[in-house]
Amino acid sequence: MTGGSGFIGGRLISRLHSEGYAVRALARSDAAAERVRALGAEAVPGDLADAGAMRAGAEGCELAFHAAATLGDWGRREDFERGNVTGTFNVLAACTDAGVRRLVHVGTEAALMAGEPLVEVDESAPLRPDSPVLYSATKARAEQAVLDANREGFETVVVRPRFVWGAGDTTLLPAITEMVRRGRFAWIAGGRHRTSITHVDNTVEGLMLGAARGRPGNAYFVTDGEPVSFREFVTELLATQGVAAPSRSVPKAPARALMGAGEALWRLLRLPGGPPMTRFAYWVSTQECTIRIEKAREQLGYTPVTSIDEGLAELRAG
Repeated sequence: MTGGSGFIGGRLISRLHSEGYAVRALARSDAAAERVRALGAEAVPGDLADAGAMRAGAEGCELAFHAAATLGDWGRREDFERGNVTGTFNVLAACTDAGVRRLVHVGTEAALMAGEPLVEVDESAPLRPDSPVLYSATKARAEQAVLDANREGFETVVVRPRFVWGAGDTTLLPAITEMVRRGRFAWIAGGRHRTSITHVDNTVEGLMLGAARGRPGNAYFVTDGEPVSFREFVTELLATQGVAAPSRSVPKAPARALMGAGEALWRLLRLPGGPPMTRFAYWVSTQECTIRIEKAREQLGYTPVTSIDEGLAELRAG
């Protein structure tokens, strides 16, 4: 497994270990190695650029899970290329050389995003390697590489969760919480658009089913079921951390102008950090993103194993 020390990868290691699987996990630091060992995996020192380490770690493995990725709504092109595209090609080569039978890739609905809402989309919607957002474009290219690599003797499957959340999240909820506490968060146009979400346990369930039942060369969306209101759900997420969501809302036009000016300025001057409003953040904050999961239900037998209420209760419990 790659990405085993991360949010999704860590929960996946725990699930695999609890079901009796022997797991090896790529670990690019001592801290990552310590975390995957604590979860029950054997740590394999190396990173996505270390083809030899990955090949050695994959030797004798029946399955591989590729959960590592460069995340974020802003960053350098070379970092996204290296982490999401080159890294995925290296994983595919290592698995092929080691004789792995099946690779399950953690995809994302973001690979379909290029500026328009995603309304009741399914797996027939095209990938968008032409997206102006680097994360979306590179994840689209990575997924296409995985699907193209499918052949007799080496099966590939993609599982796409949307807006992964739950206890143990070290990126999404902490970032939103910090923005609210610093007074830097506002809804855009009320924020009441619909969005699909996927609890981390449901993400892991989809990955396990993808490994066991996914049809080679196919991608599958997995979510919590029915879409939710973006504003209502984020408000509930914040409440689990003892944080009250702000009531402040700004119209789309000034937010879009801030997005354009901010991105242009940061690119021109190469300023540290990221602009106050990125294109990707604007899309997430304003556009419907609703996903159909009939294919996963029919072909994988997928059904959510953790409800939204159960996930929120777990977050409240700390």
